[in-house]
Amino acid sequence: MMKLLIVDDSNVIRSRIDNIYAKSYEIEVVGKAVNGRQAVAMLKDLEPDIVTMDLTMPEMDGIASIKRFMELQPSVKILVVSALSDKATGIKALSKGARGFLCKPFTDEELTTALQKLIDAKNRE
Repeated sequence: MMKLLIVDDSNVIRSRIDNIYAKSYEIEVVGKAVNGRQAVAMLKDLEPDIVTMDLTMPEMDGIASIKRFMELQPSVKILVVSALSDKATGIKALSKGARGFLCKPFTDEELTTALQKLIDAKNRE
């Protein structure tokens, strides 16, 4: 079973992603963080396989968080889930180590498909 960490300052988004995977046999939600600083603090204890990461958050944004995650746990697969849909921001997130980008708003199917690609990549390692 893959361990998922949800990082988003929106309670609505955190709850929505959590609810999608609440009954999953493939993904277990091991934690939810409201900002990058909290997520980095949770990383060592939770050791997630995959992470959904917002970009615009207080205290530590998604780009800084991705960079820190890659330093601490380079094997983690990060899916950026953000309302920032401009190409430059997406490229920057990918250059720091993210493995996918999903624009808000998203459908359950879009999220599932995007996370499945990360799971498949993780399973091939």
